[in-house]
Amino acid sequence: MNERIKQIATEVGISVEYLNNTKQWVLIEALAEKIVDECMGMCKTAVGNGDYNTGRLHCLENIKEHFGVEE
Repeated sequence: MNERIKQIATEVGISVEYLNNTKQWVLIEALAEKIVDECMGMCKTAVGNGDYNTGRLHCLENIKEHFGVEE
């Protein structure tokens, strides 16, 4: 079980102890891994002008738009 995913699940109110070794936990972990994979894909396609910070900012904006996150 991925400890960071477990920590985030706890932060959003998911009872990790209850989900230990259940199909629901497997699904939560798979969802988290899919989201991370999509984020990494967004960063791989971020376009910058050769400047690290520009590429990083494009990546952040792409992820926020892709998932509909507002700050």
